[in-house]
Amino acid sequence: MEPRINGMKIAPDAYKAMLGLEVYIHQSGLEEALLHMIKLRVSQINGCAYCLDMHWKDARAREETEQRLYGLGAWREAPYYSERERAALAWTEALTLVAKTHAPDSVYEELKTQFSEEEIVKLSMLIVTINGWNRLAIGFRSVHPVSKDSAAA
Repeated sequence: MEPRINGMKIAPDAYKAMLGLEVYIHQSGLEEALLHMIKLRVSQINGCAYCLDMHWKDARAREETEQRLYGLGAWREAPYYSERERAALAWTEALTLVAKTHAPDSVYEELKTQFSEEEIVKLSMLIVTINGWNRLAIGFRSVHPVSKDSAAA
């Protein structure tokens, strides 16, 4: 796959604005492990290879377990996610698939049992931001360099 365009090079101010959202999210006080889980789940749903590669590596570097990473696509059936994580993952899916789900009241009500209103806004900004990054990476066909481990497979 060949990249279509280098958006960062062509419109650096737009990317600077997106990076500002990243800074906000990482200073939001939300748990670092949760940030990575959400970024990975959104990227799974959207099929963004670039972001999956990046955020899987980020999560592993922060000592997230292989079990929790491998089970992420089936988080509803996996016993190793907290109620807070489950509420965040359900909200993540609802917002990422908003055209289909319309962000149901039941998902929002469960979210409110685990997060304050301020945290809900911060979590929602995280979801919106990673969805934006996914759309840019997929649309522009961004690719990560192939690592030595990947090349051998």
